[in-house]
Amino acid sequence: MISVQDLSKKYAGQLVLDIPKLDIPKGQRFGLVGNNGAGKTTFFHLILDLIEASSGSVSINDIDVQKSENWKTITAAFIDESYLIGYLTTEEYYHFIGNLRGISKAEINSWVQTFEPFFNGEILGQKKYLRDFSKGNQKKVGIVGSLIGNPEVVLLDEPFANLDPTTQIRLKSLIKLEAEKNGTTFLISSHDLTHVTEVCDRIVLLEKGKMIQDIETTSKTLKELEQYFSN
Repeated sequence: MISVQDLSKKYAGQLVLDIPKLDIPKGQRFGLVGNNGAGKTTFFHLILDLIEASSGSVSINDIDVQKSENWKTITAAFIDESYLIGYLTTEEYYHFIGNLRGISKAEINSWVQTFEPFFNGEILGQKKYLRDFSKGNQKKVGIVGSLIGNPEVVLLDEPFANLDPTTQIRLKSLIKLEAEKNGTTFLISSHDLTHVTEVCDRIVLLEKGKMIQDIETTSKTLKELEQYFSN
């Protein structure tokens, strides 16, 4: 599904990311952890072709993201609030995304109602601009928006931050359900070791731009990561 070969990124001559090889299969819930400056967001930006790699390549479904835009039809992401359109309401924002993916307003309206438990009555029908929502509610809108059209690949950067405990639990269930039901490949970057180990099948630990560990998640993974970061 996603293949990385000899990928690197330098800023002002300083190497900030160096991944010789990484393959993420379809349907995997892939976690990315590391301290600030480890290269997590840089890696996501390279996958989404938001910045140019210094060397190497990223392919999604055998499509080099730097050479073609065909991968965009099967890929979605919510990195931060800049992905929203602040002067739209939630419904207008979802209709906009639906239109880009060839989905009618009626279909979007019906589909989005299935997420009402996740929204907890705080999102739909509010007649409120996205810019006026709290950070947590903006994140709810963005995460659900990334699922419109059942993309094959979804990237989420710090999805658990700013969410209340109930919504964090519901989000983990939502991610697992989407992966199992639709075969969605999730890439999740998080500082929250507990949540990421609970929701991901596999976790890669980045440190100063390099892969330190590539772990298949087990009941011992959380303790192993906590031990690493405490040293």
